[in-house]
Amino acid sequence: QVQMFESGGGLVQAGGSLRLSCSTAGRIFSRAAMAWFRQAPGKEREFVSSVGRNGRMIVYADSVKGRFTISRDNAKNTVYLQMNSLKPEDTGAYYCAARQTILTDYTEYSTEGDYQYWGQGTQVTVSS
Repeated sequence: QVQMFESGGGLVQAGGSLRLSCSTAGRIFSRAAMAWFRQAPGKEREFVSSVGRNGRMIVYADSVKGRFTISRDNAKNTVYLQMNSLKPEDTGAYYCAARQTILTDYTEYSTEGDYQYWGQGTQVTVSS
């Protein structure tokens, strides 16, 4: 059983910022592309952002481009999602996901089925 630990969610006013963190075992993290997804109440889970195993393949959903930044610290086995200029429509449960891959894999993975491991989620609520 792979455990992934998310933190950093909370309640913030529109225009504010939050930073989410997700950590997992080193044996998984060092060989994995990492991603964030989110799910608003009554809606399907959607892709937010991903970063490749080497930290170079970075993808964002159009809805968060220019506001969110994904990064990873391989020494700490942690992936971050810096969220700025938050909007009420960013409200939802945010999930961290991992996909084990090879170092030379340059595919941009952006669907749920691409990822093997999932965290429990952390709630983000943006008030207007």
